Amino acid sequence: MNEKQDLSFDFEFLNKLVVGIGEVAEITGIPTRQIRYWEDKGIITSQTDEGKNRRYDYINIKKILLIKELLDEGFTLDASAQKVNKRLDLIEQTLRKFNKNAT
Repeated sequence: MNEKQDLSFDFEFLNKLVVGIGEVAEITGIPTRQIRYWEDKGIITSQTDEGKNRRYDYINIKKILLIKELLDEGFTLDASAQKVNKRLDLIEQTLRKFNKNAT
């Protein structure tokens, strides 16, 4: 039987997930030029290697997807970024509480 694996909470996998800007553009449907603009505005961040290739981790890819969703709903870029940052902060706080209670 070929079961589909749920990777949404595979933290080991997600922590290793780092892809180039071209792959991010393909995954998200956001042009590389726009991704660079968002990074220049400080909305997302990349890791750069010695060849100056921009590489993005899971959190930044998630941010891009969430921002895209809000833009599609009519929010401005700045409003979208603020909403996403608030949402991610809330998730982080909640996970810290769970982690604290687990120890």
